[in-house]
Amino acid sequence: MSAPGAAPVRLKPLSVVPEGDDEVLVGDPASGTFVTIPAVGGVVIAALQRGASVEEAAAEAEAFAGEPVNVPSFVETLGELGFLASDDADGDDGGDAAEPVRTAPIQARRWMTGVRPELVRPFFGRVAWACYAACLLYALAVFALRPGLLPDPAVDAFPFDDIGLSALAWLPFVWFAAASHECGHWLGARALGIQTRFGVDRRLWMLVFETDLTQLWTLPRRRRYGPLLAGLAVDSVLLAVLLTGRLLIDTGLWQAPEPVGSLLAAWVFIKVMQMLWQSLVFLRTDLYAVLVNALGCRNLWRVKSLMLKRAFSRLTADEESELADATDTDLRVGRWFRWVWLAGFAGVIVWFCVLLLPVFAQTLSWAAEGLAEGPLTAAFWYRLLCVTLLLGPEALALVLTVKEYAARLTRRRSAGVA
Repeated sequence: MSAPGAAPVRLKPLSVVPEGDDEVLVGDPASGTFVTIPAVGGVVIAALQRGASVEEAAAEAEAFAGEPVNVPSFVETLGELGFLASDDADGDDGGDAAEPVRTAPIQARRWMTGVRPELVRPFFGRVAWACYAACLLYALAVFALRPGLLPDPAVDAFPFDDIGLSALAWLPFVWFAAASHECGHWLGARALGIQTRFGVDRRLWMLVFETDLTQLWTLPRRRRYGPLLAGLAVDSVLLAVLLTGRLLIDTGLWQAPEPVGSLLAAWVFIKVMQMLWQSLVFLRTDLYAVLVNALGCRNLWRVKSLMLKRAFSRLTADEESELADATDTDLRVGRWFRWVWLAGFAGVIVWFCVLLLPVFAQTLSWAAEGLAEGPLTAAFWYRLLCVTLLLGPEALALVLTVKEYAARLTRRRSAGVA
């Protein structure tokens, strides 16, 4: 593709964000595609966005770089990235309505807004963040001063004698807690005028819900932290509320019925587990995103995978080339993060076996007793329903895992045939 020297180049509404002294982050917010390019590329894009011709943009780029710049070739690269508007595109945006790039196996197809930024901005100001921090510190103080309120899986996992009823009591809170966490990300993004979308993915063998915050890359790095931490902010408030109820019961100030106390204990256990999960930076959780943003990484997860593969086997020629093209920051961080990930992988297995496996094992044992009575009994269907509702998400995560690895195997076989 070539552009006439005097003809203007029509770009999609691109964002250009400085990243250090010699790079800019360029992207199409509509599709969620972002790339890092030298700063002179940002000069060219800014000129083209003003309506300058290729020759005029080249003159500005040469003045900035102190040497000639091949702008026609750069325009071709922009076209390959999908950053050029189609000649027959209509509308004020000057480009095609791009569908966002899929980032999760199950995901909304379009960005959503729904809430005006000015309505939610007060919930993410300095005063609000001070309140969220206070809620977290309060929860930690309660656990430190009242260690008896620390979650105990063996005691708190099943608030009722009937395991099925306990499982059913879990589900509404699990869904509510997950939804409120993701809504926190959504509202935090809307406070900055960013669009998001919800999706379903997996981390290892666990099903997770996630909010696509790709459009955060349109903002300077320091402004990205709010939406990234907004989910944990909501978690902190919810945990503080639950612990207040437990503390009032523990001190005798609230004579609540026993089932209420048992439910609060179970819900505190669930919320603590969810918050601890977000702290596992080696599983692409919220704090992993914070870490990547703070360190200025671009593709740390992929670089980590390639460096681990090189440490234990051999990379293909394409993988060696990909690793050689990685940024210095990703390579520097990847050298130690790969071992954090490897150790964390073993750690999360222990975490699962100690905290969740006993719960699942007890539930499955209880379900097996009812299923053994046969489908003509009420116990059979009741226990089948309960175990399906409780373990269904993990089963879906397993299905997603199998599909992912099957797709990888198919691609490898196709590459081998080619």
